[in-house]
Amino acid sequence: MSAVITGLPPDPILERRQLIQLRASQSLARRTLVSRVMTGLLWACLLVTLVPLGSVIVALVGKGARFLSWSFFTTLPQLPSLLSLNRIGGIGNAVVATLIIDALAGLVAVPTGVIVGLYLAEATSPPARFLRSIVEIMTGMPSILLGVFAYEYFVVQMKSYSGVAAVVALGMLMVPFIARAAEIAFRAVPQSLREAALALGARESRIARRVVVPTALPGVTTGVLLALARAVGETAPVLLVVGPTISNLWNVNPLRPMTPLPLLIFGYANSEYPSQRAAAWGVALTLVALVVALTTMSRLITGRMRRERHH
Repeated sequence: MSAVITGLPPDPILERRQLIQLRASQSLARRTLVSRVMTGLLWACLLVTLVPLGSVIVALVGKGARFLSWSFFTTLPQLPSLLSLNRIGGIGNAVVATLIIDALAGLVAVPTGVIVGLYLAEATSPPARFLRSIVEIMTGMPSILLGVFAYEYFVVQMKSYSGVAAVVALGMLMVPFIARAAEIAFRAVPQSLREAALALGARESRIARRVVVPTALPGVTTGVLLALARAVGETAPVLLVVGPTISNLWNVNPLRPMTPLPLLIFGYANSEYPSQRAAAWGVALTLVALVVALTTMSRLITGRMRRERHH
């Protein structure tokens, strides 16, 4: 029996395996060196990225934290005078204006973006492909163009600055981001769920409402909150349409000029009074904290919804 076995030709698979192991052992040192070099380059890129980010955060916290107080968030701005150059007041009306403008923009943009995303995910017709191209173009469009559009068709037509123009500009900014995120979330729903619903006799519209939307809800929620965070921190379109000057009055009517946080930062940063230029750091820190809170909230809500779904 042993003679028969020894007389067999060599196993080609075994020889190929030995050849691969030999080649791998010969190139192990080179591959290890390349891996370490690339890892070092990645760490260097991370550090280079963190340096400006850390500098901005340190400057914001170091120069703006001393302004943060309850009265700073709840009182009105006070215009400095020759008798009191250090008078600043608070940013209560700016916080309220920011929340009103972004909430109204979200009420318009969220349902529109979700419906557009659902249509793009479910339809394959030429109109759907054309609409997808429009959404992709608007995603990369400079936000200042949306501000120019809102200025031309709302501020000029109404002959007055208003919060409504800012709502339109920010709503147009949010719709493509929400639609793109919603489309990705809807496309990630397993096809087997749709097929199971079809096998039970459900209509396409009912499957979209009862199966696709609930399953994709975590991804859609993340896209919505990230779009809101983008809108809260947006400056260029807001400066064009909300009003030319800083107001020190309470105003909750979006049909009139308003003073959101970006306009207040811009006005304080260009002020002739050192106290207002210093207070611009406090307003900027408040705006950044609001954006970070929305971003963090999106992660927490999405994580909790996914955990509940898995359980």
